[in-house]
Parts: sequence; C-alpha cells; structure tokens
Amino acid sequence: MISRKGFEEAQKRAIKYLEKAGIVVTEEEKKRIEVVDAGLGDLKNTGVELLVYVNTERCCAKELVLFPRQTCPEHRHPPQLDNPGKEETFRCRYGEVYLYVPGDKVQKPKAKVPKGSEPYYTVWHEIILKPGDQYILTPDTFHWFQAGDEGAIVSEFSTKSVDETDIFSDPRIKRATVIG
Repeated sequence: MISRKGFEEAQKRAIKYLEKAGIVVTEEEKKRIEVVDAGLGDLKNTGVELLVYVNTERCCAKELVLFPRQTCPEHRHPPQLDNPGKEETFRCRYGEVYLYVPGDKVQKPKAKVPKGSEPYYTVWHEIILKPGDQYILTPDTFHWFQAGDEGAIVSEFSTKSVDETDIFSDPRIKRATVIG
C-alpha cells in the first residue's frame, strides 16, 4: 500500500525524470502516470512508474520510469487464450538499465536485489542498456530490471499489454497499486 501523498510525490518525481530526458508529455498524460509499488510498501527499492500512451488489441507503447536503483521485480507475461504472451522491445531513453533474462549467469551483476527478496530473483543473464540501446523480450520469458544510480527511463513497445495477468516469481507481489 502507498499513501496518497507518496503516490503524488512519485508522480511528480516521474514527471521530472521525463522532462530531464526531454520526453514531452501532456498535462492529461501526467495525471495518468501509474505508480506501481508491487504491494511491498517499499517503492524506493521495488516498483516502477508507468505512462501508457496506447494499449490496443494489437499494440502497446509506454514509458517506464525507474528512480535510482529502483527494481521492477522478476515476472513473465504468460500466454492468453490464442495469444502467446506479450512480446516487448525495451529501448533505454535515459540513464542505465540492468536487465536480467535467462541465460549464462553474470559473475558480478550490476544490480542489487532488494533486501529480503533474494529468493525471488532467478534469472541472471545481464544486459546493460544505455540511451539508444534496445532489447527484445520474447513472450513468456522471466525478466527483471533495475535502474542505475541516476535512475532510468525505458520506452516499451509491445504487443497488447495485460499486466494484471503477469506472473511474478515473488508470491508477495500485487500488481494493482492500493492507495491508502
């Protein structure tokens, strides 16, 4: 759960990051920025701020704002009926992003798993994204990512997003933010 004040502060902070990166958003879009705390009550370490531009039956485009060292927890986008699951392209727009996917484990990862959540991070092949770099995630692939010390912004281009069906490695995670 996040307080109304905490939610509004995170929205304002996300807007400052978007401005710093030169990403222009409308006043209406600023009001629609989602603050996802993953239900853990530790937004500083686990969560993401989202601005969805479009999400149709065929495509989705959004900005993912991460504060310094903030982590989007390990998850996958499972198949839905006749849909194989969401395919995503991540393009770094600002800062540095440490993305982890299945594959050979990096010996000295740049990311630091939030304390108390270590058992829930299982994929350790590291991809470092800097502004202009991009990576395509295939459907139903476990992944997680963390911003570097400056924070980060990732533009996500994907097939239809059905975030409420995401499967997280950590059973404590709640996708829908509760504001109290």
